Amino acid sequence: MNVRDERDGPDAPDGAGRPVQGGPPGRWRRPDASMSLLSDLFEGRLADPGYAAAAARRRAAGNAPAPRRLRAVVALSLLLVGVLLAVAGAQVRRGEPVAARQRARLVDEIHSRTRETDALSRRLDRLRTETSRLRAAALARSAAGRRADRDLAAAETAAAARPAAGPALVVTLDDARRPGASGAAGDDGRVYDQDLQILVNGLWAAGATAVGINGLRLTPTSAIRTAGEAVLVDYRPLTGPYQVTALGDPGALRAGFTGSAADQRLAALRDRYGLRYGVADEGRARLPAAAPSAPRYARPAGEKE
Repeated sequence: MNVRDERDGPDAPDGAGRPVQGGPPGRWRRPDASMSLLSDLFEGRLADPGYAAAAARRRAAGNAPAPRRLRAVVALSLLLVGVLLAVAGAQVRRGEPVAARQRARLVDEIHSRTRETDALSRRLDRLRTETSRLRAAALARSAAGRRADRDLAAAETAAAARPAAGPALVVTLDDARRPGASGAAGDDGRVYDQDLQILVNGLWAAGATAVGINGLRLTPTSAIRTAGEAVLVDYRPLTGPYQVTALGDPGALRAGFTGSAADQRLAALRDRYGLRYGVADEGRARLPAAAPSAPRYARPAGEKE
């Protein structure tokens, strides 16, 4: 009995125990049979009979490619690819310090411009205060002037055009704390512009006479928006924690704000996502005058449209 009787058929198993369909009797496939195409290419053999016939015709005509030449072309191609990858990696590594320096320079410039803007804002507040004092002194010389001064004061107060001070309710919002090296809050635990919008509207509804965020006075036309990860109030970036100061009687403000839609929303964000949210009374707070806005529709008397 032939010892290969079980394995000599057309479905003889290969070296990995898989059948080789149509293989010759008694032949075992190599374990690297899946790489036979690459092996044949490097050894100068062609797998398809049609390719073999074409190669034979080229050899007969005297223009067949030599196997050594093919290997040389493949090796040169791989070398060129390696050189290109090395050059690209070097360029990336060389560009990283440059990008870091440019970013640091931009951050320094932003901080410098912010300090200049803050200094100019403080100077503007001092000039406004001096102008108001001189104007009030001039109007106080007559009864008509005093009436005009009272009307002007009421209009400026409504437009947040003059400083305001008094007892206040202070609401603090901040991003949730997150464990880890960075300590950064996830998207769900961040304070967004709509959270501050709802809070400010809730304080106005509770009876606040003036509202400010981190010392920045709000007007009836103030905009609270988000740009990237920054919260903008009248196009000025603010960072947390956000202290929202509402001038007015603290007891009345707390009574009107507690249980409101704004209070319920912020409490739910605190309980669900860890948003930091607190309310405290303050005996006396001061809010500066807001930046003046150009009139959109009003014109001096007698000026034609």
